[in-house]
Amino acid sequence: MELKRSTSPLARFRRLLVVSTAVLGLVSGSVTLAQAAEPADVHGPDPTEESVTAPRGPFEVDEESVSRLSVTGFGGGTIYYPTDTADGLFSAVSISPGYTGTQDSIAWLGPRLASQGFVVFTIDTNSTSDQPDSRAQQLQASLDYLTNDSSVKDLIDPARLGVMGHSMGGGGSLKAALDNPALKAVVPLTPWHTTKDFSGVGAPTLVIGAQNDTIAPVSQHSKPFYESLPDDPGKAYLELAGASHFAPNSDNTTIAKFGISWLKRFLDDDTRYDQFLCPPPEGDPAISDYQSTCPY
Repeated sequence: MELKRSTSPLARFRRLLVVSTAVLGLVSGSVTLAQAAEPADVHGPDPTEESVTAPRGPFEVDEESVSRLSVTGFGGGTIYYPTDTADGLFSAVSISPGYTGTQDSIAWLGPRLASQGFVVFTIDTNSTSDQPDSRAQQLQASLDYLTNDSSVKDLIDPARLGVMGHSMGGGGSLKAALDNPALKAVVPLTPWHTTKDFSGVGAPTLVIGAQNDTIAPVSQHSKPFYESLPDDPGKAYLELAGASHFAPNSDNTTIAKFGISWLKRFLDDDTRYDQFLCPPPEGDPAISDYQSTCPY
């Protein structure tokens, strides 16, 4: 499939800005790879509270089933992707289910995120009893498949990849970021892991815990994970009021709103979504605790 870069005025301006910066750097003899790198493509109209909480975003979505027999290193899954490619390449995120779970337990996140302008891979693991470190390896294997072998690889910017996961999959997402410093964003959902120190994670991380979680109590998992993360380049902790460990297994507007905003902000470098992350929300009955290193 052939994909055209965006020709929108905003996209052209951003690229012109990067080229100008690179030229100035060459003149001064101090150009860096970061200066010369092309910025992310901007996807979708200006966001609003209504757009980030809507059941579907502005993009039409298609999906493709990936058999476990056709891949190596994980258990297959389903790829959800936007069908409108006019605005350029998309960031991509892989999502792991939790202990004893299958991709069905996180399936709602696929179309919800993809309709906001991401390629999303909800995966099955090799075994439903796989531990977090194994799930970390499988998340990485699924990203490798997405960017190298999948039918939608030409839609994806391979420099803008993230991971999410529920429970042991959430712990796996933290371990994946620890192992792969190239990842750009991490969103663990009611995560579980015996390791409590993730100070080596270099990707911006949004930890989402649940107030009434008795399987991975926030005092033993989500909060220690958050506290161990470095302040730079950014982190946040969101606690779902009155929610259980299994809150991420069904459609949840709060998870969607903050997950979308985090991925947009850090996978796409789209600062239009700062408004939903900074300052921290106040008076939202769905949130019992929110901490962050805002502003980013």
